[in-house]
Amino acid sequence: MQDYMQYDATDLAALVKSRQVTAAELLDAAIARADAVEPRLNAIVQRLDALGRTAAAQPASGPFAGVPFLLKDYGQELAGVPNMCGSAALRNHIAEVDSSYTARCKAAGLVIFGRTATPEFALKGITEPEAFGATRNPVNPAHTPGGSSGGAAAAVASGIVPMAGASDGGGSIRIPAAYCGLFGLRPSRGRVSCGPSAGEGWEGASSEHVLSRSVRDSAAMLDVLSGAAAGDPFSIAPPELPFAEYARRAPGRLRIGFSSRSPIGTEVDPEVIEAVQRTAKQLEALGHHVEEAEPAIDGLALARSFFTMYLGQVAANQRACRALGAKENQFELDTRALGLLGDALAAGEYVSEHRKWNGYARALGEYFRRHDLYLLPSTACTAPRIGQLATPALQRMAIKPILALGLGKALLKSGQVDKMVRENLRVTPFTQLSNLTGTPSMSCPLATSSTGLPIGIQFVAPFGGEGRLLSLAMQLESQFQLGRTTV
Repeated sequence: MQDYMQYDATDLAALVKSRQVTAAELLDAAIARADAVEPRLNAIVQRLDALGRTAAAQPASGPFAGVPFLLKDYGQELAGVPNMCGSAALRNHIAEVDSSYTARCKAAGLVIFGRTATPEFALKGITEPEAFGATRNPVNPAHTPGGSSGGAAAAVASGIVPMAGASDGGGSIRIPAAYCGLFGLRPSRGRVSCGPSAGEGWEGASSEHVLSRSVRDSAAMLDVLSGAAAGDPFSIAPPELPFAEYARRAPGRLRIGFSSRSPIGTEVDPEVIEAVQRTAKQLEALGHHVEEAEPAIDGLALARSFFTMYLGQVAANQRACRALGAKENQFELDTRALGLLGDALAAGEYVSEHRKWNGYARALGEYFRRHDLYLLPSTACTAPRIGQLATPALQRMAIKPILALGLGKALLKSGQVDKMVRENLRVTPFTQLSNLTGTPSMSCPLATSSTGLPIGIQFVAPFGGEGRLLSLAMQLESQFQLGRTTV
C-alpha cells in the first residue's frame, strides 16, 4: 500500500506496461486505500468497484493503461450510472452515454471505479452537500478540501488515486488544489470538450481536467483530454508540442507580474501575502524578471459579472431538474435562494453582464503584452474549517419568507448584490478572472502555513498558454519538490 501511494500515475502505468504489476493489483490497492480512509473523508459518493474490476480484467492500452481513476460527480457522465451533481434532486438521474471526457479517459486505459463528491450543482468552494454529507481535507480532517472538486482533491491527497477528474467554473480545480497541497491546472476555454451534454459549460467559464500530485501527470492527461468533439462550438488551436513535452522543457526567462491584493477589496491572510512575495523572490532567483503589476480590471465589476452568470446557471439547473421530476424540497435552501435570484434577472441584464467579459479579456490581453504570466494567490486564506462557511441560522430563517413570497426581484433591487458578491467570494476572490477571460491557470503547492495547512500559488497565462504554465510548474516542482507525497 505504501508503495502504491508513493507512485504517480505515470509511474504506475510504466509498472503495468513492464508487467511488474497488473491493473487488477493496482485496483485492489486503490480500493483498499479507499476502504481505509473513506469513513473519515467521505471523498467518493459512488463506489463502482465491480465496474472497475471488470475494466481491470480486460486487456488495456493507452498512456495510463491500468491506472485507477475517479470521475467527478458533476458532468463527466458515465453511461448507466447516476449523474447526481451533489443533489438529492438527481439521485436517480442515469447518464445515457459517456461524456467525451469519460470516453477519452477510458481510451487512455484508466480504470474508473467511482465518482467523487461535489457540492450541490458544483456551486460552492466547499464540499458539504446536504444529500451526502461533508467531505474532509486529508491534511486536517477538521477542514474543508475546498470545492467544487473537493472529493477529487481528498481522494488524490489521501492516496486513493494519483489523479482524479475535476472541473473549474469559478476556481473549482485551483481552490481544492490550494487547500490540499496538490497541483491543479485549469485549461483554456475549449481545450477539453464538455460534450455531448453541453457546448460550453457555464457560458464557457468552466473547463475540465484533473487534480494531481505531479506536474507530469497533469501534462500527460491534458494530451489525453485535449481536442474538440463532434458538434463543439469551436476548436482551439492545438499546441506546437505535446503538453508532456512542454513539461520536460525549461521555461526560459519569463516576465512575471504579481499581486496579492484582493480584487474585490476583501481581506487576504498575511501568510498568503508573504507566500506570494516569497514566491516572487524565488522566481527572481531562478532568473525570471518579476515585478508587482496588476491588469487594469475592475475586480468588483468582474465579480458582479461572474455572480450574474452564476445565478442564471443555478436557475437553469433547477428548471432542468424539475423537468426530470424533481421536487422543490429536494434542493438545498441556499440553492433555492440563488435560483430565485437567477429567475428574477432580466434577460437584458444577464446579456449586458456577459458582454463585459470581452472587456476583461481585452484588458488581460494588454497586460500579457508586457508580461508572460500573472502571479497571485490561489485563495485568500488556507482551508476553512468544516461548517465555517455554512449559511448562518438567522440568515437561513430570513431566506424562507423571501422564497415563500417570491421576492427575488425586490432583493435584486435592494442594493444587496454587491454585499452578496463580497460575502460569497471573500475567501476565493482570485480565481474568477481566469474563468471569465477563458485563460489557463494553475495552482501550485508552494507554501505551508504556520498551522500546517497548504497555501496555493496561482499563475495565469494568455489564452492557449498551458505549455508555458507546465514548463514553469515543472521547474518549480524540481526546485521545491512539489506534491508527489500523500498525507
